[in-house]
Amino acid sequence: MSQTILEAENLCKFWGGLKALNELNIEFKDKQLHSIVGPNGAGKSTLLNTLCGAYPATSGVILYHGKPITHLKGYEFCRTGIGRSFQKTNIFHNATCLENCCIAAQQRIGGSFNLFRKRSTNRKIAEIARSALEQVGLGARADTKATEVSYGEQRQLEIAMVLATAPKVLLLDEPMAGMGHEESQTIISLLKELKKQYCIVLVEHDMDAVFELSDLMTVMVDGQHLITDTVDNIRNNPLVQDAYLGNDDEVF
Repeated sequence: MSQTILEAENLCKFWGGLKALNELNIEFKDKQLHSIVGPNGAGKSTLLNTLCGAYPATSGVILYHGKPITHLKGYEFCRTGIGRSFQKTNIFHNATCLENCCIAAQQRIGGSFNLFRKRSTNRKIAEIARSALEQVGLGARADTKATEVSYGEQRQLEIAMVLATAPKVLLLDEPMAGMGHEESQTIISLLKELKKQYCIVLVEHDMDAVFELSDLMTVMVDGQHLITDTVDNIRNNPLVQDAYLGNDDEVF
């Protein structure tokens, strides 16, 4: 049995009268890829933002290795071991790939943060950064400016930046957004390797990729948990079919 690393109990996030997350209970296990699917407005990105501390929970508890972390600040979530990528590529375009990963590694280690100091001169940080680039297949691009690599490689770089923070949990928000087939296949292959080492929580609209990658899937609707199950059971579940397959909206 895989160990539960991250979980939420009765998690709520309200924006005024809007219940973006409403009494959500969910858990994520080590060395599994757990995808979160649902229509636009289901609360998927809000869930990731709350699990990484970017949004403070309105109520409920977030547990990491069984210990409450709901009260922590966003940067403390990162240092705890929760890494987060975003729908929109979030990199420093005029810095090299190595420098981007050095900045991310510095966030994990802590200490002074000086934009005018070359972090690549710090041996420990540079070693962490190079290792992260190697993990995603960008080792040869270390000294290339981020603006000069392809869009697909920029998405790989963003994952490398998450890895440079030494996470145990990867929260990935649409890592294949805007990609063509070949670029998506590169990310799929990468995630297949990463889930052997990490707990991965994936939000992704490419359902072929979701079905190929997922060990477990959770379907959300209106900020609430509908069902968590294996890919095959989700495909064939009448509740899911009634909720999504029976209308004219885009599925998930």
